[in-house]
Amino acid sequence: MSEFIAPPCAEQISILYQDEHLLLINKPSGLLSLSGKNPQNFDSVHYRLVQQFPNCTLVHRLDFGTSGIMLVALNKHINGLLTKQFQSGLVEKTYTAILQHELVESTGDITLPIAKAEFPLMQVCHHTGKPSHSRYQLVEVVKDADGNLSSRVIFTPITGRTHQLRLHSQQIGHPILGCDLYSMGESAKLAPRLLLHATTLTFTHPISAEKIHWQCECPF
Repeated sequence: MSEFIAPPCAEQISILYQDEHLLLINKPSGLLSLSGKNPQNFDSVHYRLVQQFPNCTLVHRLDFGTSGIMLVALNKHINGLLTKQFQSGLVEKTYTAILQHELVESTGDITLPIAKAEFPLMQVCHHTGKPSHSRYQLVEVVKDADGNLSSRVIFTPITGRTHQLRLHSQQIGHPILGCDLYSMGESAKLAPRLLLHATTLTFTHPISAEKIHWQCECPF
């Protein structure tokens, strides 16, 4: 996986909101947040945005396969102010996901500690893992043409560990469809992409102090 070469991403980044301090963008699935070490992995959210906004920095990242809303600072000062909000747990995020099988409980909390495993994987570890908390709400259960059941959920990550939603979903027996890292059985093949989308983002504007709540429509 360390020699992964990202296939070309034809989809464009769309700007949802822009002022002189920051951007809110919609990241397409199949695009790296930051350029990789391999020269063939140069294309990324940052690579594309810096062409137009030379001083921009990513305040946070989304996985390669995840689509949706991202917050981008247009200078280092704003980046520092926004980073403090993330570190203090003041930024609220929700994600839409499609999970394999039917969820029995309509709401739930997953509190399994997460630690690094062999790159690029993470793992649940009760000895060395960091506290990790994901909350979910079931939206609907869907049956496809082949009779497979899946569950549409809204995730609210209380913590922000790497691969948290993907790993937590897999650990409760309901992997995210299209997940190539933590899938079980056929779940990775049941979707052409990772069915995980960053749907809403709520934060305080670092200059105006206005509370900003933005929604990015889910494409699936």
